[in-house]
Amino acid sequence: MGKWIWSYIKKYSFLMASGLLLTVIVAALNMVNPTAAGQIVDRVIRGGEKSLLLTFVLIMISATVLKSIVRYGYQMIFEHVSQNIIRNIREDLYDHVQKQDFSWFDRSPPGNVMTLMTGDLDAVRHFIAWVLYQIFENIIVFIFSIIVLSSINWILTLAFMIIAQVIIFLVLRFKNKIKPSHTKVRDQFARLNTRVAENIAGNRVVKAFVRENYEMERFQKENMTYRDTTVDNANVRIAYLPVIESIGGALPVILILLGGYLIINGHLTIGELVTFNGLMWAFTQPINMMGNLVNDAQRFAASADRLWELKCRKSKIVNEPDAVAAGRVKGDVEFKNVSFKYNEVTVLENISFKAESGQTIGILGPTGSGKSTIAKLLCRYYDCTEGSVLIDGIDVKKYTLDSLRRNAGITMQDVFLFSDTIEGNIAFGKPDATMEEVKKAADLAFASDFIKDLSAGYDTIVGERGVGLSGGQRQRIALARLFLMNTPIMILDDTTSSVDVETEEQIRDSIASETSGHTTFIIAHRISSLEKADLILVVENGKITDRGTHKELLARPGYYRHVWLHQNGYEGDIQTNHTGE
Repeated sequence: MGKWIWSYIKKYSFLMASGLLLTVIVAALNMVNPTAAGQIVDRVIRGGEKSLLLTFVLIMISATVLKSIVRYGYQMIFEHVSQNIIRNIREDLYDHVQKQDFSWFDRSPPGNVMTLMTGDLDAVRHFIAWVLYQIFENIIVFIFSIIVLSSINWILTLAFMIIAQVIIFLVLRFKNKIKPSHTKVRDQFARLNTRVAENIAGNRVVKAFVRENYEMERFQKENMTYRDTTVDNANVRIAYLPVIESIGGALPVILILLGGYLIINGHLTIGELVTFNGLMWAFTQPINMMGNLVNDAQRFAASADRLWELKCRKSKIVNEPDAVAAGRVKGDVEFKNVSFKYNEVTVLENISFKAESGQTIGILGPTGSGKSTIAKLLCRYYDCTEGSVLIDGIDVKKYTLDSLRRNAGITMQDVFLFSDTIEGNIAFGKPDATMEEVKKAADLAFASDFIKDLSAGYDTIVGERGVGLSGGQRQRIALARLFLMNTPIMILDDTTSSVDVETEEQIRDSIASETSGHTTFIIAHRISSLEKADLILVVENGKITDRGTHKELLARPGYYRHVWLHQNGYEGDIQTNHTGE
């Protein structure tokens, strides 16, 4: 984890080193004024060397002004460096997230990812921008103060050091307890964010089923747990930090008692006592801040561990070493004895079929039978557990992911639209498309009529996930997006489930004309969407239980004919009602 963060910091090593050098200068300048004040007492006030007063005053003013300028300089350096480092880390992590496979997104709640990309990264930025130089500066100030104080009186300095040892012991104990507590807080904060994000995204479902109170109870539970973990974290800090600060507060008492005794016995001058008093902050401040700095450092460590865990996660779906970037494929598709397990549960078992270029393959089956998984294996969103998926006789693993997915376009069941214009959503897969091409794709998907009725037409901004549009409208935009990509293999996963029958018939005709020459897979629950397919696969419980054309499947008993009869209003005995047409 440390090497990972350092790999970003070392790009700015010169600036970081310059900033740390400036903190050393500031630490040295902090010694000037207390020393000069002691000299004024001993040499000017008590010694009568009045001519030196102006010199010492100018030295103090110069040191103060120079310290302010130098401090401003290194604070700007660390802030600039931290913002650039976080920008680079965030971009790399975002790119890393984009490359994760479907299985990772299946298990990663959006709220947790958002917490990692915002709150945890901010903890890293805070460490680089402030905590890092504060730790270094306080250490240097502490060392310089010991050197100066020891040169004045080692007995009084030794008394201070005894107190410091006690504080350091407590700080080390505090360090070991606070990091696990910070980790719990960050994890629970991620769960709380997930709950909020999920509820906001699904608020219409919540209202539709009158589950506001239930969702409120779930949120209250997570919120209460977050409060408890935060309180536990605070209890650890409260148990140590006030004690550390209180022990540090004993130093002025030691200064007065022991310092006064040394003056009485002639081992310390009043001016030296003034210097001691002036430098006592340089001794006590690092000690007092030690607890808070350790707290911030451990918060950084907890967040960095979470980010490192994300960084270490490798996608299982990657380009093979010998993968090639395919041009436009012909479109022959073959599944050879394909089986697929997800979390040790069998989803598909021994699936085999062929689709020649230009053919249309229909896939029908009950919910959860594995229909959509066939499409996801073809696009290599998942890899099959056994068997192989071939395009033009070549295993899909031998294609680069980019070239494979540019050849196999898909409209998914869960249509997702971005918070963008209608035009932007249609042209998402082909951002360089002309407006004429976008409109043509919309016409083919029968989306142009409702788009024209929108307030700003193709420039209308749709809400997040397409809020503001009906399910059928979202599906037609998704279909237009697929038509615009014009891939040789097209997969339509339940594309017309939310449109009316008349529009569905128009879209079917459009699909038939637009996908001519393309290998097309139509996954549907309505048999009317599959009737013109060259081959229809019936998938039940992860297996192909029947296959054939529409007429062939109607001619024999089975799931296909059963569904067709019910969808066409037949009741009673299937054999009696079936006409074979």
